[in-house]
Amino acid sequence: MHHAYVFDAYGTLFDVHAAVRRHAEAIGPDGQLLSEIWRAKQLEYSWVRTLMGAYTDFWKLTEQALDYALKKVPSADPGLRATLLEAYWRLDCYPEVPAVLRALKKSGARLAILSNGSREMLEAAVKSAALDEILDDIYSVDAVRRFKTDPAVYDMVTTAWRLYPDAISFQSSNRWDIAGATKAGFRTVWINRAGLPDEYTDLAPKLILPSLEGLLTGG
Repeated sequence: MHHAYVFDAYGTLFDVHAAVRRHAEAIGPDGQLLSEIWRAKQLEYSWVRTLMGAYTDFWKLTEQALDYALKKVPSADPGLRATLLEAYWRLDCYPEVPAVLRALKKSGARLAILSNGSREMLEAAVKSAALDEILDDIYSVDAVRRFKTDPAVYDMVTTAWRLYPDAISFQSSNRWDIAGATKAGFRTVWINRAGLPDEYTDLAPKLILPSLEGLLTGG
């Protein structure tokens, strides 16, 4: 058990596919494809803009990614755009998240989110999932105007908490994020919910878990 835990938000605490799944019937048979393209483009845009030095907040990228996905999947009604975007503000958290965070908090651990999301997006998601009274801090990349895996993003936490990186356990479902946090010196835990093959093998996580529940048992 560590005394400081930092969590990625989207895909780790919150299900990024929940918005589309909530309206699956209206979207039709290509809903999963739409959701996968939406997520892939959202991330691609964040990496490209960081490389270019042309920061745009994550909500704007989320809108742009959905616009592309709707064009790429013509069977989906573009009239659902506003509905899907509204649902993204209130994404479902994964089932084990509240209990795990409460248990860690009860043990005396310090808890935070470190995310590409804008401050407003993160606060809305946290409040919707009733996690606002559990988390100690929310760190958005808005503060440094660069997206993960830029080292400046991970430095926000160590600077604010005045801790060495290896004193912090960092959890993410995104393997590229785990690679970035490992390079920054964090003790990393890859939450491999989908059972994906490993990559970035030179930047290996300390643990690989199928869900956050393993944090309470050490794996």
